[in-house]
Amino acid sequence: MLGIYVIITLIVLMVAYAGMEETVQLFAYVDLMIRWQWVQFRMFMMRRKLEQQLIKDLPNFNKLAKELKDDQR
Repeated sequence: MLGIYVIITLIVLMVAYAGMEETVQLFAYVDLMIRWQWVQFRMFMMRRKLEQQLIKDLPNFNKLAKELKDDQR
């Protein structure tokens, strides 16, 4: 219950100090930063998955490249 009072007091003080428009812009900025962090996390996970697939498929690729090189000679 105390946490709710602290949050409400903080928001009221922010509005009193900076105004309504700037407070809304601050919350929009925080929202965008949270969304950007989520996108970066998903990109990291996708990169890790692709690197694992590449490591797994690398021997097959090297074998195919060697066969193609031998066929051209």
